[in-house]
Amino acid sequence: MEEGTKDITRLLRQWRQGRAEAREILLPLIYDRLRQMAAAQFSGEKAGHTLQPTALVHDAFLQIEQGDLDFNDRRHFFALAARTMRHLLIDHARARRRDKRGGVRYQVTLRDVDLSDGGPTADALDLAEALDELEAHNSRVASALELIYFGGMTRGEAAAHLVISPTTLDRDVRLGRAWLKRRLQ
Repeated sequence: MEEGTKDITRLLRQWRQGRAEAREILLPLIYDRLRQMAAAQFSGEKAGHTLQPTALVHDAFLQIEQGDLDFNDRRHFFALAARTMRHLLIDHARARRRDKRGGVRYQVTLRDVDLSDGGPTADALDLAEALDELEAHNSRVASALELIYFGGMTRGEAAAHLVISPTTLDRDVRLGRAWLKRRLQ
């Protein structure tokens, strides 16, 4: 395990124990990764989105900090951050839908460099509902999709987080993509 990874895990634990100085040291170490995760979530959205990746990072971090959400290590923290960002985007899309101009709906595309078919395209709210259904049906498959597409994790990181082999992860991602494609059509 690389030293920086150990430091992040140690600092995350200290921060959750209430040590403010750990938070101040931790932020610069995780900010770039959180920013990359947020940018990945925006990559499939239409231009003109009123929420920006930097604001999404800040909102997600504040929600994690203010909540009583717990995490075990670096991987768990980043998975929690990805889920929090996804929920913030969904809440934002719902608010936009309700606004008096009729509510704009944003398109989200699931894609990954290892999978070349481009993935299904869906409205963000429809995708959120579909992912919730998939999670109720098969939580591991839903988690695999969330970690890869919304969490920006690599195959290896996602497989390690889910405690499965990369081959099983690939199978889960293919299954999840097929399920979503069928559900969203």
